Amino acid sequence: MKLLIIEDEIKTGDYLQRGLSEAGFVVDLARNGTDGQYQAMNEPYDLIILDVMLPDIDGWQLLQSLRNEDKQMPVLFLTARDSVEDRVKGLELGADDYLVKPFAFSELLARVRTLLRRGTTSTLKDCLHVADLTLELTKRRAIRAGERITLTNKEFALLELLVRRQGEVLPRSLIASLVWDMNFDSDTNVIDVAIRRLRAKIDDDFEPKLIQTVRGMGYTLDVPNQP
Repeated sequence: MKLLIIEDEIKTGDYLQRGLSEAGFVVDLARNGTDGQYQAMNEPYDLIILDVMLPDIDGWQLLQSLRNEDKQMPVLFLTARDSVEDRVKGLELGADDYLVKPFAFSELLARVRTLLRRGTTSTLKDCLHVADLTLELTKRRAIRAGERITLTNKEFALLELLVRRQGEVLPRSLIASLVWDMNFDSDTNVIDVAIRRLRAKIDDDFEPKLIQTVRGMGYTLDVPNQP
């Protein structure tokens, strides 16, 4: 497995490169956003570890440029920015996970391995269907009533979870664990914001409404009044 670290702090970058190399990965290190962007665009990486506060192109811009070019390798943000707003922004831009500095290397390694397992898990079915909603899993594409819906990588993962478990009420804690691989903090609204944005894309302009809130319990996706 080949990883790219984009980190301008010399000690942190060297520490990560050494630790991940000792864990068995092939690891490249870019010390600024410009070099990292070039490498990410032109080399086949299995995962990118990305700092937000880079001296030239920041992590937000870099991630957005990757997703705009349909580069779908997992991206793990590693940053000192720890506000809920920053986490939501990173996840909504298409990051797959968000780890705040300072961090334990064992936790970072566990998250890296989890993201890599997700990326290599084979899918039994290429398409999933609920009512007039279709998910094309290989192409990571959502279509409703014949109209293609543009989703971030994280929005697609959330929608895929809801569709695969159609009719099941999923608590916020389970969604946080399965989609973001993080423990749920009841003081944050990351899950609610993500559901609200997904609902705006999937349901607002269509009937029937598929994503439903079960008060005090969580969220479910199903066709209303379906036996």
